[in-house]
Amino acid sequence: MNSTPSVSRIAWLVVALLIPVALLNYLDRQMLAAMRLSMVTELPDIETKAQWGLVLGSFKWVYAIFSPIAGYLADRVSRRHVICFSLFAWSAITWATGHVQNYEQLLWTRAIMGVSEAFYIPAALALISDYHLGPTRSRAVGLHQIGIYIGVIIGGFAGYAADDPDIGWRNAFAWCGLVGIAYSIPLFLFLRNRPAYGETPAQPTAGSTVRALLGNPSFLLLVAYFTLPAMAAWIVRDWMPDILRERFNLGQGKAGVSAVLYWQIAAIMGALLGGWLADRWMRSHLRGRIFVSAIGTFLLLPALFGVGNASTLGMAVFFLVVFGLGWGFFDCNNMPILCQLVGPEHRATGYGLMNLVSISCGGFADWIFGVLRDQNMPLNAIFGVFAGIALLSIFIVLSIRPRTNTG
Repeated sequence: MNSTPSVSRIAWLVVALLIPVALLNYLDRQMLAAMRLSMVTELPDIETKAQWGLVLGSFKWVYAIFSPIAGYLADRVSRRHVICFSLFAWSAITWATGHVQNYEQLLWTRAIMGVSEAFYIPAALALISDYHLGPTRSRAVGLHQIGIYIGVIIGGFAGYAADDPDIGWRNAFAWCGLVGIAYSIPLFLFLRNRPAYGETPAQPTAGSTVRALLGNPSFLLLVAYFTLPAMAAWIVRDWMPDILRERFNLGQGKAGVSAVLYWQIAAIMGALLGGWLADRWMRSHLRGRIFVSAIGTFLLLPALFGVGNASTLGMAVFFLVVFGLGWGFFDCNNMPILCQLVGPEHRATGYGLMNLVSISCGGFADWIFGVLRDQNMPLNAIFGVFAGIALLSIFIVLSIRPRTNTG
């Protein structure tokens, strides 16, 4: 019992150590979207939006394929080692992205980036869940996700860096990579796995993991739910800078900031509020986290219709804020809901499988969006389809039946 206060302090220290990693994990992704114009100008063999969609998609498809492998590894070996390796590797690739000379090299660096980054999120969220049991789990995950939102916000300013002749898109990638390499050293020194508590589960085999996950109907429903709203989020995150730039005749810098700043700040508020509300609702109802997540997904519906039909920049930003608030509610509860469905020995693998399906579909969504844009399909029609998909996901999450053990 004397170790409880110490474990509690370490639990929040783990979250604090991982927030900068989450920031870097998404910073380079948003930088790519914000600096698109400068990159395609300097890499002239990128001639169509479909090609750019393939650049975005190549990262996601490779990331998706390796996510369950990474999750399974994190369930079998040290989560700490997996996290630190991932940060070092993707930071090195980020640095290399600043030195590509053509479209093919850019495709390769984004694909390799997908391998290295795939190892982080499943291991990190599983480690946070190891330390934070039911009473604080949604809040802890929500705080970690705030690092992601801040990374997207900072990445949104990358358009200004790309336009600056003293910085440019190449230096932006190179410096970001060096920061990540440097941070991997103190992270390795201070991050720790949670000591075993209670009865230590048997080491999972591949067969037992497949049976525990794919044989669980509620887990399969969670995979579908995790995937459908995320497809719209990838479009908003990856394409919105370019949409606002073309639609409202904005500069690259202002378009990048307008596309991410306001909705990511709203997502931070949503993650904080949604995490607190979910943890509180869980005191009285086993499905409290599911209800909070469903509320967040419901907010995505008017947001997507509004963004697709916005006639002014102010209107577009308003609906992006609504989107961000709903996304925060959704995002902070996925791993906590997963923890209500499977044991700790399968959670990283489970999240990796969720990433496999979700990000694969996100990659196709990015590519198809580029194809539809080349064919001049109206934005309101495209976003209307994604709103319908989000509506379907609400019925899916409300069908999930969690078990009573949420340790």
